Amino acid sequence: MAHLYLAVTAHGYGHLAQVAPVIHALKAHLPGLRISLQGNLKPEVVRARLPRDVALIAHAADVALPMDGPLTVLWEQGLALYEAFEADYDHHLRHQMALLAEARPDLVLADIPWLPLDAARRLGIPAVGLCSLNWLDILRQSPLGDQLSSALAERLHGAYAGAELFIRPAPSMPMPWLPNTIAVGPLAQLHPRDPQGLRARLGLEQDQRLVLMQFGGTGSLDIDPGPLERAHLRLLTADPKLADNPMVSRIGGNGPGMLEALASCDAMITKPGYGSFSEAACHGIPVLYVPRDGWPETQALVDWLHQQMTAAVIAPEQLARGDIPGPIAALLEQARLDAKPPVVPTGIEQTLERLLPWLQT
Repeated sequence: MAHLYLAVTAHGYGHLAQVAPVIHALKAHLPGLRISLQGNLKPEVVRARLPRDVALIAHAADVALPMDGPLTVLWEQGLALYEAFEADYDHHLRHQMALLAEARPDLVLADIPWLPLDAARRLGIPAVGLCSLNWLDILRQSPLGDQLSSALAERLHGAYAGAELFIRPAPSMPMPWLPNTIAVGPLAQLHPRDPQGLRARLGLEQDQRLVLMQFGGTGSLDIDPGPLERAHLRLLTADPKLADNPMVSRIGGNGPGMLEALASCDAMITKPGYGSFSEAACHGIPVLYVPRDGWPETQALVDWLHQQMTAAVIAPEQLARGDIPGPIAALLEQARLDAKPPVVPTGIEQTLERLLPWLQT
């Protein structure tokens, strides 16, 4: 049976969430497909997102940008890590080639480490990039873009351009310099909507508004949830710092999962990120987002979300004060007036059509 080797950047959970619906679709078409996942990811996060029989190789395939909370990238530290990775690239490449030679996959799929793409090309293994961004554009368009070394820039350029394909799911950064890009529709993992069931599971009244707050795997924001009680709002979050507040329900663990909460909530508070935006839009959930200034992917994400779904901005200071009820009420009223239908994640089948020929052996 065919073997897919998946390599994922562990910069939060967004890259895993982005590729997950494609992996489930592949398994539905090819139930016997072997899948190996390389990435420095928590096993419980992998189990929550991917099929149970995926073999985890707990070894980073690239560099994760360091963060100070969910909104601020530590660019100086991040660029130093990337340059150090490049300085020791021969060592990384030998190790990666050894991993692939041992695994003997039929296809390498990367979201979006460059090292496995380069190693696969050198070994003659078909390799495909899949992502709404690439690390060359992120670094070049960062505040320190003029400090990017030519050696690292050329390495990233060559690895991404050398893949058989680079699949760009909507919404995506423009990548006009890549000769191998293919644009597809959105990618999102869907969950049945059951708001009554979610409220019953959480022991809540059926008329209580549910607001999911999700900032991914790169930290959380401080918030005073006190004003929620007066507005009859319930905050759903995985943030342990808020667990003791009576107006907060924890998700994850033995409770409802993130996708279950997203599918059945009334609104979502988040930051601009591919997984949060695409999954909210594909479930028809209006979004209140905190600005993510300085992140090069932000504009493409925000422009797309406003086209597809009802969305509004909340300042981090306003969120920290717990001043949420007013913006949520306005968002929900606007969503009622807009009546926008959920977005269809057409990118799943489009990506599937591109990948299956390498795996139907």
